[in-house]
Amino acid sequence: MGVLLGTAACGGGDGDGNGGVEPGAQSDGGEAGDPVEGGSITIGLEAETNSWLPSEGTFNQPGLTIAHAIYDPLMQRAEDGSVQPYLAESLEANEDLTEYTLTLREGINFHDGTPLNAEALKTVFDDYLKAPTSRLAASLAEVESMDVVDEYTVVYNLAATNASFPDALITAAGWPFSPTAAAAAGPDAGANPVGTGPFVFESWQRDSRLVVKKNPDYWQPGLPHLDEITFRPIPDEDTRLASLQSGDIDVMQSLRQSTVVRARELDGISNYENLGSNAGATTLNTSIAPFDDVRVRRALAHALDQESLIATLGGAGITPAQTQFFSEDSPYWSEKVADAYPEYDVEKAQELYEEYINDPDRSDGKPVGTPLSFTFRCPPDPSLNELAQLIQSFWSGIGAEVEIEQLEQAAWIQRMLGRDYETGCTRVGGDGDPYVLLDGAFTEGPLNMSAYQDPRIDEQLENLKATRDIDERKAAIEEIGLVLNEEAIHTYVGGTLTVLAGRDAVKNIDGWTFPDSTTKGTGAANADTMWAHVWVTD
Repeated sequence: MGVLLGTAACGGGDGDGNGGVEPGAQSDGGEAGDPVEGGSITIGLEAETNSWLPSEGTFNQPGLTIAHAIYDPLMQRAEDGSVQPYLAESLEANEDLTEYTLTLREGINFHDGTPLNAEALKTVFDDYLKAPTSRLAASLAEVESMDVVDEYTVVYNLAATNASFPDALITAAGWPFSPTAAAAAGPDAGANPVGTGPFVFESWQRDSRLVVKKNPDYWQPGLPHLDEITFRPIPDEDTRLASLQSGDIDVMQSLRQSTVVRARELDGISNYENLGSNAGATTLNTSIAPFDDVRVRRALAHALDQESLIATLGGAGITPAQTQFFSEDSPYWSEKVADAYPEYDVEKAQELYEEYINDPDRSDGKPVGTPLSFTFRCPPDPSLNELAQLIQSFWSGIGAEVEIEQLEQAAWIQRMLGRDYETGCTRVGGDGDPYVLLDGAFTEGPLNMSAYQDPRIDEQLENLKATRDIDERKAAIEEIGLVLNEEAIHTYVGGTLTVLAGRDAVKNIDGWTFPDSTTKGTGAANADTMWAHVWVTD
């Protein structure tokens, strides 16, 4: 839907072209064959990104897709779900999981020639990632310092045990960028990204196109295969799909169920689909009235018919209803949490709504009986507009006065980060480590867009980060899920089926591997891939 709450960079899935979705989805058009060198492709994305500096950028799915061309992650997720070294050579924890020693691969340079070494990592960490203005400062708050051990080794010193820390190095916090280039560019660093990745930034026309060219000195021999990639934000789903059909673009990213289904019908197009723990949802800003009152939140949740919402998005029979941050194929899904989700019950919704508006001490301070009045915001996609109208009708049905406002996704993300909103459409969940996901979403920091905090969640987060035992972690996650459903912080729509749909001539979209060339990655999970491994045959 709109914004992804949690760690946007953590992909999942089983690495095949269809990510375990329903039969009938097109696969990858046959064997990829031998790599072909050269050529260029154009990729249509659902939205623009505000900045390409890891400490500044929001990096939702479109941003990730571009970032993985310019930057290499220190760690990355493998097909089996484990976190493995990528740009790093190794990552070792001490016995109590409070120190993580990371060793870099030797002989790697940033695109500007600056060596990637321990001093560069420390400068980036101290001056950018941990800066008060950094979007990553809150998520890295527990990392008290970084020490340089030798030319290629650093130690992350954590304030407390955290079994989930390696996952943080998959995200923007683990994308090294040239401190030399960033310092020289100053406030313009976000428009001039310099990483170690397979492609070098060439140009950026905001809201039009971003161009990257092959890195001739890339540290992985034989990669990348393409000479150039152009990324184009095309927010309108119909336009993006038509651009793929006409050949104006070569690959299309989509997280809209109706678009994914229509892409399956196109001739000469291969679809790489994935359905992971990422769900469409609405998020309520609990820092303001009336959403600071659980009666209002539960009333709005009970008023929504999930199956109707899913059908409006074109996902009927394709995507399941969601009740929590994790899908049913995740080891962290809980039947108990699913049973606790506020079911569609108009009478219950009406009862809670009237109880609040007739309360003389209602939190919004308005006279008894005054209807609730608020704005529901969503990006201006036709399917999302239909969804917003249906949500509006459900909530109007119990007496609320709901105005719909459309905002471009980048602007909507900024409103949510600043908690300058009432409610609107979002995405929640992810296939990365649950602690990283839930800690970002429900502790102090910009990713806590709902503004909700609870000591019961805090307690379970402490339990979650202190152990690698799967049963103990599942128990902690279940307790958090029960709190979230009791408090109705989000109302869910359904799972998000994602796709990278490309011309058949574009090969190996889901075939990337780790630098050892044998460990498989996560394919095209969450409409993202590692572009170094892709080639084109015409």
